[in-house]
Amino acid sequence: MAQNENTCSGSAAQIVATLSPQSATPELLDKLISHQMDVVRLNFSFGTHEEYAEIIRNVRSASARAGRHVPIIQDLSGPREESEDGHFMSTEALAVLTEKDRADTNFGLLHDVDYIALSYVGTARDVKELRGYLKGLGSSIPIISKIERKEALENIDAIIEASDAIMIARGDLGQAIPIEDVPAAQEEIIRLCNRAAKPVITATEMLLSMAEKTRPTRAEVADVSTAILQGSDAVMLSEETARGQHPALVVETMERIVKAAENRSSRTQINAL
Repeated sequence: MAQNENTCSGSAAQIVATLSPQSATPELLDKLISHQMDVVRLNFSFGTHEEYAEIIRNVRSASARAGRHVPIIQDLSGPREESEDGHFMSTEALAVLTEKDRADTNFGLLHDVDYIALSYVGTARDVKELRGYLKGLGSSIPIISKIERKEALENIDAIIEASDAIMIARGDLGQAIPIEDVPAAQEEIIRLCNRAAKPVITATEMLLSMAEKTRPTRAEVADVSTAILQGSDAVMLSEETARGQHPALVVETMERIVKAAENRSSRTQINAL
């Protein structure tokens, strides 16, 4: 994944799809890749190493059949706690890089994941801690910092500088700040990442209704389109492809929306000349 990198999909922006054991079968992976899934995300808040080892093997085999490399993002869980209302960062956490994250990172490096996403980043020090741990293991794997805390917004310039890429995790961010402020935060983060030439992923609930339905809402289409027009380098699917009923259709739909938004952006630039 690289900023504004052209892929086999025909669109400049990439589609990141979260996979689970149910959506990472060889047959379904072939469909997802053919429908322009560019990058795989594995959420290590759930599942076992054995399950993810099988998913990684299946992704690599499907990539080979398609004749192109599909990068894998390992998304660390961080100091996450569950409640009836969802999940949140533990108030007792002393650091965002937990012992579980370290063990998961060791597993990820052993299986040659392409990126590591660090959850609950608050300052550049959090990124540097993971960077130091990786260096100690002889790895320089790129780090994606997830922006989902108010503290991260207050330190966003330093976090962007310390990171290889940024993920705007809008679900948790919408719990950390007033939900009506999330769109403005998204726009500003994308602008800063574009200025710093750092890839930025916009994530969470982009086509969530398609976890069950075969068509997105008009609001979801507008949301994805806006993220692209603002300058996102990638847009991410979570539950839609991890546990949803129509993962291949969701990826195909996302690709159509992305290409339409990029075509509109190109026409606007030409008309402005």
